[in-house]
Amino acid sequence: MTSSPFAKLPEPPYYSVIFSSQRTEGDNGYGQMADRMVELAAEQPGYLGVESVRGADGFGITVSYWSSLEAISAWKAVAEHRIAQETGKARWYEHYEVRIARVERAYATRP
Repeated sequence: MTSSPFAKLPEPPYYSVIFSSQRTEGDNGYGQMADRMVELAAEQPGYLGVESVRGADGFGITVSYWSSLEAISAWKAVAEHRIAQETGKARWYEHYEVRIARVERAYATRP
């Protein structure tokens, strides 16, 4: 059984960090670090879930969900995450953008 690509989230309000990026050519250790960051984020207080996709052209969007702005700030400051951020700037991303938003409402269709 495969797990759903959709994060299982509580009722709003909560926060999302939207990370849009264009990858450079080649893996260069990216896949292993990306997997580790998902694992590490899940261990952080206030983490709620993540959804992520990347196209064949290298453009990707990852949305992580958090209980508070304080939890997001704490995640940004985690030493191992900071190393990944710096490596991403230097090696893995041609361009990226980060947006932080408060989710006020959420609804879905269920199969």
